[in-house]
Amino acid sequence: MRYPATILAILSASATQALAASGREAIQAACFAPQALQSVPGEHVPQKFGRAQSVRIPGADDGAPVAPNLRGAIRRVDLPPGSRKLIALTLDFCEQSSEVAGYDGAIIDILRRERVKATMFMGGKYMLSHLARTQQMMTDPLFEIGTHGWVHRNTRGLTGLDLKREILAPSGAYAAARASLAQAQCAAPHQAAMSQVPAQPRLYRFPFGACNAEGMDTANNAGLLAIQWNLSTGDPSPSQSARAIAQQMIANARPGSIIIAHANGRGHHTAEALPQAIAALKAKGFEFVTVSELIAAGKPVVVSTCYDSHPGDTDKYDSFFKPRTAWPVAVVSPSTPKPDRANDLRTTFPR
Repeated sequence: MRYPATILAILSASATQALAASGREAIQAACFAPQALQSVPGEHVPQKFGRAQSVRIPGADDGAPVAPNLRGAIRRVDLPPGSRKLIALTLDFCEQSSEVAGYDGAIIDILRRERVKATMFMGGKYMLSHLARTQQMMTDPLFEIGTHGWVHRNTRGLTGLDLKREILAPSGAYAAARASLAQAQCAAPHQAAMSQVPAQPRLYRFPFGACNAEGMDTANNAGLLAIQWNLSTGDPSPSQSARAIAQQMIANARPGSIIIAHANGRGHHTAEALPQAIAALKAKGFEFVTVSELIAAGKPVVVSTCYDSHPGDTDKYDSFFKPRTAWPVAVVSPSTPKPDRANDLRTTFPR
């Protein structure tokens, strides 16, 4: 039987995705026992840590610049008429210089149980201080990883090398975590499958959802798509109830929506809200996909400035920015391999 070219392309893409999923699952099964994937009581609580350590953070090779039609903040995606009702759930994993943020494992447990895809925007320091959790999500076919700044600094207050470090160093942290996984004994029988784990993230979310022209150019020139959102759950606020979060998602989701929530110990009541929201949205015919899958399915809606619900509303975060004389530091796992110095931003932090 002969199939039209468009059908063959769809079948080929589906087969490729299935192969990638099976490869990642094989690595995860080999390297992490089922109980190791589950949430741990108290792990969601952020911790302050004491004396800073001197570390060197890997940089990242610049990728091909973003195409002109995708330069700017991607808020949502216009899908073709009559197409599937696709939406993307995104979770932020922020970590500042003075803490080790939490890991809301209950949220991840729910997504796995319900087979819900999501995109995780992870800070560079977060990835290294939560190395095993990062690698678990790298190898999970439900999830994709984007970056979210090094230590969640407002890039509107940064310039030059400081700005480049905040935006690009997380890609180096991702590469280090991936290399550490590839070199692990458990992954040795699955080296071919490692090709299914992306070598570099290509999605970036500005800390605080705030940007300016210099920051946007820095991200886009390095090949990073700047992903905003058009539906916020409001979960960073402890006063936002589980019912309010669920209703916000159920009432305001539209085909092509990008939803923002948090899973770094500050996704208050999100784990309680998700079962109700997921069930209701699925009943309405919505399908959860990753941000990359959503972008591939339609036409991204790109704006020149970053904002939450209306232009200018993230300006308030400028007051949070405090200039520092030294670059923030991080705890690096001993298993993290040293990067190639040719690809290093030469970021060495004093004690």
